[in-house]
Amino acid sequence: MASLTLTARLSPSATDTRRGVVRLHPEVLDALGLRPWSAVQLTGSRVTVALAAAAAPGGPTGVLLLDDVALANLGLAEGAEVGVAPAEVSTAQRISVSGSRMATATVSPETVRLALTGKVFRTGDTVTLLPQDVSPARSGDAGEVRRKLSAAIGMTWTNELITITATEPSGAVAVKPSTVVEWRDGSVPGPGSGPGQGTAVDQGPAPVRSPAPPAEPAVAVSDLVGARDTAGRLAEWLRLSFEQPDLLRRLGAQPHLGVLLSGPSGVGKATLARAVAGEVGAELVELSAPSAAALEARTASQRVQTALNQATGIAQGGGRCVLLVTDVDDLLPAAEPPPLATVVLDALRTAIGTDRLAIVVTSAQPQSVDPRLREPGLVDRELTIGLPDAATRADLLRVLLRNAPLADDVRLGEVAERTPGFVAADLVALCRESAVIAALRQQDGAADPVLGQQDLLDALASVRPISMSTSDNLQTGGLTLDDVGDMTEVKQSLTEAVLWPLQYPDSFTRLGVQPPRGVLLYGPPGCGKTFLVRALAGSGRLNVLSVKGAELMDKFVGESERAVRELFLRASNAAPALVFLDEVDALAPRRGQSSDSGVGDRVVAALLTELDGVEPLRDVVVLGATNRPELVDPALLRPGRLERLVYVPPPDADAREAILRSAAKNTPLASDVDLTALAGSLDGYSAADCAALIREAALTAMRESLSAAEVSAAHLATARGAVRPSLDPAQLAALEAYADTRRE
Repeated sequence: MASLTLTARLSPSATDTRRGVVRLHPEVLDALGLRPWSAVQLTGSRVTVALAAAAAPGGPTGVLLLDDVALANLGLAEGAEVGVAPAEVSTAQRISVSGSRMATATVSPETVRLALTGKVFRTGDTVTLLPQDVSPARSGDAGEVRRKLSAAIGMTWTNELITITATEPSGAVAVKPSTVVEWRDGSVPGPGSGPGQGTAVDQGPAPVRSPAPPAEPAVAVSDLVGARDTAGRLAEWLRLSFEQPDLLRRLGAQPHLGVLLSGPSGVGKATLARAVAGEVGAELVELSAPSAAALEARTASQRVQTALNQATGIAQGGGRCVLLVTDVDDLLPAAEPPPLATVVLDALRTAIGTDRLAIVVTSAQPQSVDPRLREPGLVDRELTIGLPDAATRADLLRVLLRNAPLADDVRLGEVAERTPGFVAADLVALCRESAVIAALRQQDGAADPVLGQQDLLDALASVRPISMSTSDNLQTGGLTLDDVGDMTEVKQSLTEAVLWPLQYPDSFTRLGVQPPRGVLLYGPPGCGKTFLVRALAGSGRLNVLSVKGAELMDKFVGESERAVRELFLRASNAAPALVFLDEVDALAPRRGQSSDSGVGDRVVAALLTELDGVEPLRDVVVLGATNRPELVDPALLRPGRLERLVYVPPPDADAREAILRSAAKNTPLASDVDLTALAGSLDGYSAADCAALIREAALTAMRESLSAAEVSAAHLATARGAVRPSLDPAQLAALEAYADTRRE
């Protein structure tokens, strides 16, 4: 089945909003083999379905336009990636829904059926009561439905949300005239019911039906490459809690189990929980915390209670059940927890006392989870899934591609080496993108289509790891250190201090030494410090997080320190990674000498803690750049922090010649141009000045004639009058003196 990955954007159209409609570019519809108003399956943190209409032809092809309800059903935020594929929709024979007390008491099931006509959905989806009146399959009684809902609920009926708690059959369904709709608690309002006229009463927990199916099918534990030990430990705990509760009680422990699964986003926490639940023979009830947190408080509480009722009902009926709460930090945040958090915690405390019921929660940011959740007797155990290394990534690729026809030239080990920081979800996206590339290449009717090495490598250009999705990529332009002329000592120092710790960690372990934590690159402006970093990034097959020092400064108390912590957390999640701090003197000036109310001092303290704190920094190297090294706080330059100082001197005649030749490689030069002689006469010119000289000479030729075909020595001579040397002799002398003191 064809599938594409698109970027989710909120739709600006009020016509489509909250009607179960998404918009795709016409070319995307063609690529998926769909007609307008076909059903599509959307895959994010969970799976949902919608009707796909054609977006405006002039819009971007890689964007999926949807509303806030669809985003909540996916468990995603705007800007996230969504998998889009054709969906098979069945006619619903029976649907069970839940909603607010007002809606349950006043809206008849028949009115709900009319409001749902023309929409598609799955169990667990949240939908509105707005009639679907934009597609050809729209409700023919839209006006009547609006009148009835307005009379029953009042002016706020357009904001009313209901949840699909069960469908028959399961999967994606659509409502037809023969569909039977019922409220989950069994109340049936009369057709004339209105506000204050409902006869239904609160009947306590809803009767338990079969649990909602998991959002994704569970995989075998044997396929959990890199996480089998963690899966084994969780399986041991579950079996002990389910099978030997009396043993635990005799030993003075309660057989209740609450586990927090932590690890980077996309590493496979929920997949592991699903696989282990299947391994121990337990039914799984899943609650998407982001989806619940996006709802109004009353509706969110009902969604949580529905999941808890399903889980406790299974356990009380003699079965084994695992309640999986994904991304729990969205529902129970540590910072300013909403009143709903207290209600959810109380409900979890009650549920965990049920025999044969275990609670597993996941979070990519365990430090952001409400600490009350991790109290003894609640979720008091933790397991962590780490980042996969190159060998693990190669094994994951073998598992993901085991059913794909691979060409003989495929070398998964090489692909794994070129995917630093990729987690399981990133590798799934890589395989999917490479399959699309291979399909486009062989769409003319290849008899035996295969996936080649180049397809996988080409996919790397468009697939970014989740850990880097909020960071700017440093554009290397294909540069490597081999493209940097001269600077032999500088390149060797950077290779030893930056690339070796990330590429050969075993060598450092074998010799019993800690690799350098960081490097300070200093030198006059325009002499190639940033150019060297770009070349280093292109040589090292590592993720690079580029941050200007001033970007982390914030006048509000605590915000700058938080930005520093988040920067290093992203780097750890993307390891092996290089953190490039440009203009580091603005980020870490000497303490006690600033007039910024202590912001700079606190940022320096946070930076020192991250570099050399209690928690070790693994597979992350920090590279700072400055042309004012004397302004950097001395504590940042001691061993264990930015301990290696590398001086980038101004280019000499040989280096200037190499720079001129590189800058002019695409510029046709006349026969009278002698770059060797020109380079020898450019004392005081930086690398940037040399490149600017070639550019100005080309512009001079164009001023003479727009049809000019080459740049002559006369053009270069004229350009020298406009491009003057920028290196300051006094600054050069100061930097040379500073470098001499570091060498002594």
